[in-house]
Amino acid sequence: MTFERLFDILPNYLEKYPWKTDALAAKENGSWRKYSINEYAQIVNQISYGLINTGILKGDRIATISANRPEWNFVDMGMMQAGALHVPVYPTISSSDYQYIFNHAEVKVVFVENKSLYHKIKDILPQCPSIQAIYSFEPVEELKPLSALMKFGEELPQPEKLEIIKNSISTNEVATIIYTSGTTGVMKGVMLTHLNIISNTLALINIPPTGAEGKSLSYLPLCHIYERTINYIFQYKGISIYYAENMAKIVDNLKEVKADIMTSVPRLLEKVYDKIESKGSKLTGIKRSIFFWAINLGLNYHPKGENSFFYNLQLAVARKLVFSKWQEALGGNIKVIMSGGAALQPRLGRLFNAAGVPVLEGYGMTETSPVIAVNDWGKNNSYIGTVGPKVKNVEVRIAEDGEITVKGPSVMLGYYKEPELTAEVLKDGWMHTGDLGELVENRFVKITGRKKDLFKTSMGKYIAPGHLEEKLKESSFIETAVVVGENQKFAGAIIVPNFEYLQQWCKSDGKECPSKEEIIKREDVISKIKAEINEFNKGFGSHEQIKVFRLLADEWTVESGLVTAKMSVRRTKIIEAYSNLIAEMFK
Repeated sequence: MTFERLFDILPNYLEKYPWKTDALAAKENGSWRKYSINEYAQIVNQISYGLINTGILKGDRIATISANRPEWNFVDMGMMQAGALHVPVYPTISSSDYQYIFNHAEVKVVFVENKSLYHKIKDILPQCPSIQAIYSFEPVEELKPLSALMKFGEELPQPEKLEIIKNSISTNEVATIIYTSGTTGVMKGVMLTHLNIISNTLALINIPPTGAEGKSLSYLPLCHIYERTINYIFQYKGISIYYAENMAKIVDNLKEVKADIMTSVPRLLEKVYDKIESKGSKLTGIKRSIFFWAINLGLNYHPKGENSFFYNLQLAVARKLVFSKWQEALGGNIKVIMSGGAALQPRLGRLFNAAGVPVLEGYGMTETSPVIAVNDWGKNNSYIGTVGPKVKNVEVRIAEDGEITVKGPSVMLGYYKEPELTAEVLKDGWMHTGDLGELVENRFVKITGRKKDLFKTSMGKYIAPGHLEEKLKESSFIETAVVVGENQKFAGAIIVPNFEYLQQWCKSDGKECPSKEEIIKREDVISKIKAEINEFNKGFGSHEQIKVFRLLADEWTVESGLVTAKMSVRRTKIIEAYSNLIAEMFK
């Protein structure tokens, strides 16, 4: 069966895996509500008919604002079949951002998850004249439910008209417009075609080490292209998708579902490890010694096959005595975790892989649908500390200034209504990513920083702060950091500590656990973090070493404007917000 449009996934699924009773699943009233592939396809057709009946035309834009749930997939497929373009929006952005997206994309229909999200957009609707209808997934008094649209489609089906529309949609037509603010704060609508996303889906098809018998747990936002493309891969292969209840329930859901595979961001893996290490620190005697022996063993793990026979014997013992508990904590059935969105600390990559929980780190961006490179199965396709080799249908070139440039079928059509911005990044047939990198062994992509983040000290030395910040975050005491020092004699850092870990550290020493504001002023805390930084400085160049730092009690949130919806730090905003503190630091 041909796979030229994203909605072709459904007939493929129906033909190959008609027996699937849990194509999609989510918790409802404490139990898993499962949708068979037949039910999924039927609902999608009803939505398509309903949209056609309400006057939606090919090319119209429809927005969704929702957390992950089966209804997201229903309307995604339903609107694309009807020829509409999907504009998925993060539930966490500001009202002004919603207003901008609705008006810029001239959105006609909006699907919201619930009452609280409707109230986030309610006041800006009078300023959004293109919106003709709003539907909700959960009951909201002022809105029509999704079920009403489905009923309209069921009562007045138009299969012949739908088939004509579907046949008129080519693989090179835009399927979705994804708005990304990036770290600069300038919102851009990334136009991705069916072919863009399908090419990336097929390039990654062998990453999941399971077929239609497998189960996945999904928690990263579907409105981001990373999780969305992975979800298309799962559906194409017939892998069941279970949506996690929330961040706090991920571990519980993994155990309930016995998931084989999940995607993640490094921060979740860091938190999992911090909890494991915290429990290990509380052990005493021989149990404590065995625990840290296993950790030290894992830190020397090499997935490319360089481990000695004696090392592998020790690892087998460590896996039985210690690492088996890590697997149990993740549900006991995890075969792979795909990590993206930020740099994975190499030590965590080694530890999880040593523990028998393979973590494959990748790299990409919304503009490339998204994956550019990924560590793959096999000793010659994985290299810890890199984001892996390029995917098979993408070309990667490192420009003279170190910028990573990309060419291939997954590269976007352009930015919606922004030809000048498009021309800035699409040059001579290459997508200029803005990331700096290098090729290790002439094939493994390593990210070294962001081009726009480079700054020069007063001594004339350039510093790429990104890799320094990622190294600092390897400390269990540091949640996040921003390295500064433009036009200064040396580099400094403003640091948000890991307060949860700090409080445990205080307790272990029999000390009181004060408030965040108090704890960052304590001499023992400052001294401890200074010691951590000094240790990291040994691996930095002399001009890169962090000479001064300040601790912050603040939380950087999307609402504050200091991080993006996908939790990337907005460096310029942070430097602006803490300009006085930074100036004082360099006096």
